[in-house]
Amino acid sequence: MTDALRDAALVRDLPTVADTRAFGRLLANLLRPGDLLVLTGPLGAGKTVLVQGIAAGLAVVGDVTSPTFVIARVHRPDRARGGRVTLVHADAYRLGDAADPRAEIDDLDLDASVEESVTVVEWGEGMVEQLADAHLRIRLDRRDDDTRRVTLTPVGGDWAERLAGL
Repeated sequence: MTDALRDAALVRDLPTVADTRAFGRLLANLLRPGDLLVLTGPLGAGKTVLVQGIAAGLAVVGDVTSPTFVIARVHRPDRARGGRVTLVHADAYRLGDAADPRAEIDDLDLDASVEESVTVVEWGEGMVEQLADAHLRIRLDRRDDDTRRVTLTPVGGDWAERLAGL
């Protein structure tokens, strides 16, 4: 595969909130321990809704809500429902104003769990990419008609090949 194809983005329009959640479930089928997903987009674009879908697809324990105030939540797999991997859901929104946001990320010790978990970081662009050799950048935008547009951009690794399965 050429570098141009490897770095190509996948773009989908998601007409409803339910479609955004369902897309997250679909995406979960491609995920495995060690994966890092970096979510970006404006407030209200559907980042947490997408993570709720991913959590449902991974069959983890607990409700997924925005971790804005606690910064990170860990959701263990529900083995009884077929859960296979831990989901670490972090939100770097409040860290963006820190003098050194990367130091704040380091203090969260996300790198301690990244190898055995799926780690999803909202608002993490420019702060968390060093946690893994490869990652999936996910941008969500909300249009005036409430349609969400999701853009998935593979950054290294075998992400492009995996995305071809969507």
